[in-house]
Amino acid sequence: MKQGQIWYANLNPIEGSEQALFRPVVIVSGNLLNENAPVLFCCPLTTKLKNYKGNPILYPNDQNGLKEVSEVMIVHLRSLSKMRLNEMIGFVPKETIQLIKLTINDILNY
Repeated sequence: MKQGQIWYANLNPIEGSEQALFRPVVIVSGNLLNENAPVLFCCPLTTKLKNYKGNPILYPNDQNGLKEVSEVMIVHLRSLSKMRLNEMIGFVPKETIQLIKLTINDILNY
C-alpha cells in the first residue's frame, strides 16, 4: 500500500456526517507510515461533484481505474485500518498528491 494508490475501502460504520459506504479512497500518507503502521491516511472519493477549492477532480482512465468522474474529498481525510482496504484499482499522478498535500496544509494553517 503506497501513497497515491486508489483502493476500494469499507468506511462503515460511521458517525455523524463522515463519509460512508464501500467507496474508493486515495492513500495520502507517506510510504514510511504505510509500510510500518497498521493504519493509513486516506481521502474518500465521491461521484457527487461539489468542486470545492483544492479538491482534485479525477477523470476515469487506465491509471486510476475509476469508472466515473470523482472528486477527492480532502476535508474527509481520515486514518483507516489497512483491514478496511479491499482492492487496489489504480493510482493518481504525483501532481495530484501534491495538490492534496497543499490543500491539507491550507486547511490546517488557515
